Amino acid sequence: MEELAARALNTAQVKGAQYADVRVVHTVTQAITVKDGRVEGLATEESQGAGVRVIVDGAWGFASTFRLETGELERIASEAVAIAKASALVKGEKVNLGPPKVHRGGYQTPIQRDPFQIPLEEKIGLLLAADQEMRGVKGVAVTSADMFFLRKNQYFASSEGSQIQQEIIESGAGIEATAVGEDELQSRSYPESGRNHRGTAGYEFVEALDLEAHARKTAEEAVALLSAKPCPSGITDLILGSGQLALQIHESCGHPIELDRVLGTEASYAGTSFLTPEKLGNFRYGSELVNITADATTPLGLGTFGYDDEGVPAQRVPIVRAGQFVGYLTSRETAARWGKPSGGAMRASGWNRIPLIRMTNINLQPGEWNLEDLIADTEEGIYMDTNKSWSIDDRRLNFQFGTEVAYEIKEGKLGAMLKNATYTGITPQFWGSCDAVCSGEHWRMWGTPNCGKGEPVQIAHVGHGAAPARFRKVQVGVMH
Repeated sequence: MEELAARALNTAQVKGAQYADVRVVHTVTQAITVKDGRVEGLATEESQGAGVRVIVDGAWGFASTFRLETGELERIASEAVAIAKASALVKGEKVNLGPPKVHRGGYQTPIQRDPFQIPLEEKIGLLLAADQEMRGVKGVAVTSADMFFLRKNQYFASSEGSQIQQEIIESGAGIEATAVGEDELQSRSYPESGRNHRGTAGYEFVEALDLEAHARKTAEEAVALLSAKPCPSGITDLILGSGQLALQIHESCGHPIELDRVLGTEASYAGTSFLTPEKLGNFRYGSELVNITADATTPLGLGTFGYDDEGVPAQRVPIVRAGQFVGYLTSRETAARWGKPSGGAMRASGWNRIPLIRMTNINLQPGEWNLEDLIADTEEGIYMDTNKSWSIDDRRLNFQFGTEVAYEIKEGKLGAMLKNATYTGITPQFWGSCDAVCSGEHWRMWGTPNCGKGEPVQIAHVGHGAAPARFRKVQVGVMH
């Protein structure tokens, strides 16, 4: 790969590129699905190729190929230069990456058991056992269990002299039970909503989920939801479980801090952001208890790596400190506008896509509360967890979320189960109402493997760490 990359970089420079980089990527995935006691899906996919990115006369060019041959790498390098030259004819502001950055190194996801070395029979057996437990609960109509594994090997080289080798491994699994009543259906998932829960780890990550042990409770809760009381409408105190809070962070914290969205260069797929540049360092995002970081070094996070796709080392970037907005997710180009180094947030979904600013692990830092004490401290309210639905506007301000399950809180105790629970709010006011965050004992890293952005669309794998938190006077239920 080093020789192929060197030829591509040399060709780009000879053709007139002032800067060039190349990524050679080999990816293998495995997905297994069990439904209603039978193996429904088993797929292994493999992909390899290379992408060359160049700057000519202050404009970007990019080209890619699946053929890892010397002549082909030289061809796409020439094509990228030609595209950049054409783009330069209509460019606005010239691309500036800031001072040259040279990094040489490697990174490998730390694992205990290679998921691709585990016998298929063992994986399927685990899923079937969990599925059988759910099917043993009266009233359950549909059950499913699945696993997913990924291995990505990537070599990066730049004309500045960077050379980086990385291997990223992901593992995940999950279960779901659906119960059907006379005029409705209800589903419960474990450990995350409607899809498997993933992390950068080996097969030990799946084993630790202990799907079979949680299967019966998951199915029983699906059945119980059919006869549960509907979520009331009104203003009340709200405690969000860490799983639901992870998606809240993703939609109302992670996306609006992507600096390309802020600057309007990535707007057509999912909109822009309310966190405009003049707010940096001058805007109260939430209460003093809200501390958020973008951390590409968090163990198990789907946004964890050694270097981003510009060769910038993984790092921890403050986003919100004591409620004050202090940082963005940046690339070399966008950070250079502020005269700052990149925060290392550029990633592409594959060899045939140009890198974009993407979330790493956007984490809410833990507070001091024990969850039981927090519930006991809440006179009246609702506890909600496990996402069911979400909606948010294109500036990431107005939102509504629904959860699979909720419980009344009465006189400091969890009460009746509630179904079809929803809550709504406006991002700064909602985070401003946060008056308690649970401790590190309750903090958990969650994976979001389906984050869409860009045209053509790129699906990124990102992470969010959170502990349960309380928000005062939140609108829940259907607004009248």
